[in-house]
Amino acid sequence: MTPLTDTTVATLRREILSGTLSAGTKLAEAPVAKRLGVSRVPVREALVILANEGLVQFKETGRSFVKHLSHADFEELYAMRLLLEPAGARLVGANLGPHLAALEKNIRETASVSTVSEVTSLDLDFHELLMMAAGNSRLLRCWRGLRPEMQLWLGSLHRQRDFELQDVNRETVRAHTELLECMKNGSPAKAEALLRKHILGWKLWIANQPGEPVD
Repeated sequence: MTPLTDTTVATLRREILSGTLSAGTKLAEAPVAKRLGVSRVPVREALVILANEGLVQFKETGRSFVKHLSHADFEELYAMRLLLEPAGARLVGANLGPHLAALEKNIRETASVSTVSEVTSLDLDFHELLMMAAGNSRLLRCWRGLRPEMQLWLGSLHRQRDFELQDVNRETVRAHTELLECMKNGSPAKAEALLRKHILGWKLWIANQPGEPVD
């Protein structure tokens, strides 16, 4: 991937995840290239990369759009998290040490941010750090493959529902502190069970929020 393609990917990814480019937005190569001040080649390459991440969808006609994630997509993402993350938690154990400072810093930062979207990003960072600490490169690769879609779905949810930052912030910090203490002091089986409970609770919390369901 060339530096120009890399920059184009980063720009489009940021615009999609922030909602600047909303679900269903057409991503025609020529207009996108003109807007970003690049040729059509890096745009074409970027769209393929983002499609592989689950952020862009190509129609049968070859036209590309920002992907719309439905509730069924969320259920699939949730099911995959439930498979991968508890398995990773069981493996953390003695591997936690090199990642402990980063995890503790993540919790401190989560406690002090000013927007729900920042909490979401730090939440996913925390879970990615745990998967890194598991020491299983294939497990981590599978999890990282889910992250863009998880962030896209949660970002859409936050824009559709009026979440209170203080509530989201407090609960995220509490849950992650509990998880980290268990990783430091508990058995692998307890860590696995607690992370499974955490993911189940996350889904239940989302389902109980007021507002129209995201679809």
